[in-house]
Amino acid sequence: MESKTLTTNRKALTVNLDNSLYGTFAEIGAGQEVARHFFVAGGAAGTVAKSMSAYDMKFSDEIYGKAKRYVSRDRLLQMLDHEYELLEERLQEERGDSTRFFVYANTVSARNYEGTNECHGWMGLRFQTEPRGPANDVILHVRMLDDSNMKQQEALGIFGVNMLHGGFYLHSDPDSFIEGLVDNLRGSRIEVDMIEMEGPAFFGANNRVLSLKLVEKGLTNAVLFAAGNAVLQPSEILYKKALLVERGSFRPVTRVNVDMMEGAAAQFLQQPNVRGQKVEVIMEITMNTLSADGGIDYDDFLCRADMINSLGYSVLVSNYFEFFRLAAYLRRYTHLPIGLVLGINTLTQILDESHYERLDGGILESFGRLFKEDVKVYVYPMTASAFLAYQNRKSLAAPAKAAVSAGDLSGDVLITAENLEVASHLRSLYRYLLETGSIEPVRQVSRDNLKVLAADVLERLERGDDSWRELVPEPVAEIIAERGPQAVCV
Repeated sequence: MESKTLTTNRKALTVNLDNSLYGTFAEIGAGQEVARHFFVAGGAAGTVAKSMSAYDMKFSDEIYGKAKRYVSRDRLLQMLDHEYELLEERLQEERGDSTRFFVYANTVSARNYEGTNECHGWMGLRFQTEPRGPANDVILHVRMLDDSNMKQQEALGIFGVNMLHGGFYLHSDPDSFIEGLVDNLRGSRIEVDMIEMEGPAFFGANNRVLSLKLVEKGLTNAVLFAAGNAVLQPSEILYKKALLVERGSFRPVTRVNVDMMEGAAAQFLQQPNVRGQKVEVIMEITMNTLSADGGIDYDDFLCRADMINSLGYSVLVSNYFEFFRLAAYLRRYTHLPIGLVLGINTLTQILDESHYERLDGGILESFGRLFKEDVKVYVYPMTASAFLAYQNRKSLAAPAKAAVSAGDLSGDVLITAENLEVASHLRSLYRYLLETGSIEPVRQVSRDNLKVLAADVLERLERGDDSWRELVPEPVAEIIAERGPQAVCV
């Protein structure tokens, strides 16, 4: 079905007129907004076995069991388990041969009266694709972006209908399912930052790729993958932690990437307001890096994610080219310090004013937004020869607004955050950021690792030179050896 051509009412009616579908709606937190659409559309008696909402915590606990948090994945799964078990227990004998049972459940926190709460929710669909067949699950985490409770309820209702319609009729086409989730929702009203599909209806689907598609298709700006390949809602990892984030392409992860992180971490952990706090260390890849060749190679992405995860780091994939936007995203989840780790080459990009032409305040506004809330940038050095080679490569497309200071430019001289010479009109601003500690050079540096370049690893792999193993961490080498050079030489 072409879901884009269907109104919300038509989608609900399509489900209602499907005599094989019968199930339960269990909604907590913002009214029974999804079920209402099916009642209004007409013919709901053939679709809705039960519609309920247990707002009171005691009632909810008596029905579904205790929960640490009521707006959580665990509570959603309790709801799905309980309601689906009841359907099978009460209706299997009577209707099992001709009915595809389903349960739609959500537990959400819509905007409260004071407007002080986080507006988010968990939504789930458990369904059969054939009578007496196995169950399949779709689990989503959403953030509601409207500025009033009424609008959020309206958006949740539309989104829920899209979810059910897509689950029943688009489960074999995940791309269309994801795109259809925001049908009839103009503007940025709902953000989907986590998706899981489980069951035989989704055979071959990879939840990490599905989550990446959420960013690719604009349903969210960032998704997070924890060590162990788990797809997580970002707050599960980021909430109330000090965060250290290194941006890179990581194709592949090299010893210098690890050295950058370890050197920055040694300084980050010494900050007074970081000591004693939980710290999460993350490697971040931007979508423009993944789609540099005009499209996304999902196998290439999975290989990069696996290599990063093998080192114990979480992976963040984002649409945030500008660092101040990345910092604002991370600040949603924590009030603790944030450290951003980058190389001298990336620092010159931050100092390139052409990136901020759309901001009224230009580079001053971007720096004000980046450093306003306990954010520090840790800058890893480069050898002078490598830095000059980088500048020469970039000069054709986007000249860097920085130059190497005068002096010996031999390959052994390091270009650091302290001896970098920036454009004359930015020197006072840059010196201020250095003196206040907003920009800090990474001081613990391995000279041997400075010589490591990802391009060298790829070149040696392509020509069959086994010395590539010396340039990457051992867990990364094992992954490349297992999957073959084509895993990173695509």
